[in-house]
Amino acid sequence: MRGRDSVAVALRHPDGVIRTATEPLDSILHRSRFARTPFFRGVVLLYETLVIGTRWLMRSGTLAAAGEGVALGRGAIAGTLLFTLLVAVGVFVLAPLFLARAATSSLVGSNDVLLQHLVEGLIRIAVFVAYLMLVSLAPDIRRVFRYHGAEHMTIHALEHDEPLTVERIRRYPTAHPRCGTEFLVVFVIVSILVFSLLAGQSLLVSIVGRIVLIPVVAAISYELLRFGARYRGNTLVRWTFMPGIWLQLITTKPPDDDMIEVAVASMRAALAVSGDEAPAGSLDPVHLPMFEQSGAMPAAGDAGDA
Repeated sequence: MRGRDSVAVALRHPDGVIRTATEPLDSILHRSRFARTPFFRGVVLLYETLVIGTRWLMRSGTLAAAGEGVALGRGAIAGTLLFTLLVAVGVFVLAPLFLARAATSSLVGSNDVLLQHLVEGLIRIAVFVAYLMLVSLAPDIRRVFRYHGAEHMTIHALEHDEPLTVERIRRYPTAHPRCGTEFLVVFVIVSILVFSLLAGQSLLVSIVGRIVLIPVVAAISYELLRFGARYRGNTLVRWTFMPGIWLQLITTKPPDDDMIEVAVASMRAALAVSGDEAPAGSLDPVHLPMFEQSGAMPAAGDAGDA
């Protein structure tokens, strides 16, 4: 659960006990006086999505591996973060460029820059959707998507001031308008428009330009996402952002009761750090501090989703 100044985390340890922890959002981006200003805050969100999210997935994997007698060191975690970033840029930014150039050159000639850009955008969308569908077939990722659904359902319940119990939480959908998946959908669409500024440039300028413009795309995408969440009651706005909800049919799945308990533990820890309380009658799952982070990360956090 992500909040303004910290991230609350809960996970089910292999011994069956829920472990909780927090990480303060105190990177150089967050410490900047521009951290919450329009557009710059989108860059902060991109950092959190790529770095903090991946790091906590790796920490979760570390605990699971420890339960199986396997150790994952800091080098493995750092290497995975770097590899994730390189793959994201290569697959979703550069690969569509090369594929579009090859396709349009062989079909209509390399001078048709507008057609090339259109083909690149279509390829980027296809690659993005195909990637999500492919990884969703992996049992471990599918399990992550079920926890993702539990997170959203719990946030829905809190937003409606419902007691955070398994029965009440199950009334809500797994999709949420402030989901990171929706951010990525907007990101892909905005990238098509922003990268059009590079149409007709040399290959080197096209590659460097796309990498440099990633923060710009993130900044614009986040502001559009906030606008969409604020005016979701408007029919036109709701249908404009509906693809993000549809795509969450892939990235969120119905959780089991144990997963909902983990989401509630994370939410309660999140509320505690900001001095808030869960609605009356809420479940209070038994949990312990995340022992490998003992002392550094107490069981607390701040509520919200990307």
